[in-house]
Amino acid sequence: MIEVVGIGAAGWASLAAAERTRVLAARRVLGGARHLDLLPYVPGQERTAWPADLRGALPALVAGHETEPVVVLASGDPLVAGVGGTLVELFGAGAVRVHPHVSSVALAAARMGWSADSYAVLRLRGNDVDLLRRELFSGRRLLVLARDAASPAEIAALLVECGYGDSVLTVLGDLGSVAESRQDVPAVDWSGPGPDLHVVCVSCTAGPATATGSLAPGLPDPAYDHDGQLTKRDVRSSALAHLQPRPGELLWDVGAGAGSIAIEWMRSHPSCRALAVEQHELRAKRIAANAAALGVPGLQTVLGAAPEALVGLPVPDAVFVGGGAGDETLTVAWSALRSGGRLVVHAVTQETEMLLAARWREHGGELTRISVEHLEPIGRSHGWKPARAVVQWSAHKP
Repeated sequence: MIEVVGIGAAGWASLAAAERTRVLAARRVLGGARHLDLLPYVPGQERTAWPADLRGALPALVAGHETEPVVVLASGDPLVAGVGGTLVELFGAGAVRVHPHVSSVALAAARMGWSADSYAVLRLRGNDVDLLRRELFSGRRLLVLARDAASPAEIAALLVECGYGDSVLTVLGDLGSVAESRQDVPAVDWSGPGPDLHVVCVSCTAGPATATGSLAPGLPDPAYDHDGQLTKRDVRSSALAHLQPRPGELLWDVGAGAGSIAIEWMRSHPSCRALAVEQHELRAKRIAANAAALGVPGLQTVLGAAPEALVGLPVPDAVFVGGGAGDETLTVAWSALRSGGRLVVHAVTQETEMLLAARWREHGGELTRISVEHLEPIGRSHGWKPARAVVQWSAHKP
């Protein structure tokens, strides 16, 4: 077995007797250098600190665990944003036995007096502080597992930029140790680094003039930087309703333009994934910028033209084709789609409409013609201005 032992900030003293015995008896112990330094000396025990590429190195590091137990040390609960989840993913639950300690999430919530269903947990791994943007609503509580000492300043700066400067940051350092600390500071007043080991709790407060978005599909068109290649709000809402985002699923957004479909697919749930396929380099850069600004910096952009750019991509659960819906692109998209997956295609030209009509006859689904009119000034009065009609084909693959 791979024995994964959670250890608290208090070090060796935080372990129960059974876990101490397990660690002392092991011939091989793996963990962060900080964790290994907390252990008493054991003659002949082999101790290895994690390398930079942890995930890639794990198979070699735990090799032989089938015949000889390997002990892995981790902070708190190894299954809360820890190495325990990675090990289970790589080797299966049958090969991994987890011995959790109290997690930093549980300790932080206890210090704040927050019930488990009253906050969202985010983890900063790299340059991904933009993840917070998706969660910013007045009254929202965020518990952020920090990356390093610079994290509080980055979080505070983002909150101020987004109009949430009055939000209180509670920075909890060295939770569970004798050196535990707490700082409660409005984001606008934060300065300097935080402790090396800490959790940031945010009580979100929007300023009086702060515009608040929504997790529902159909963000206002001005939320996106674009050059006109944007699936407009009302039509976008319809497309996403037919694409049916579900947790953990992958979307291809083909001919992504400003990336609005992929972005709102990912905003629907933190585990949703998307690939935005776009052949124009400047638009691809805009997609990345829009994704960061709207809280989904993990959106991946594939630079290239369909159908060639679709070859070799991971199997999608849903596909949206909003630009370049040629016959070959539709064939490749339909073939790549997993069984039970959803396809939505938009057409604004007669030629593409004819393609969709043929596909509808072949595969079924729904053909819908969407016409939207907006009230606009005409001199001193107002009148309805129609937008270009869009034909939408949506289908489920058997």
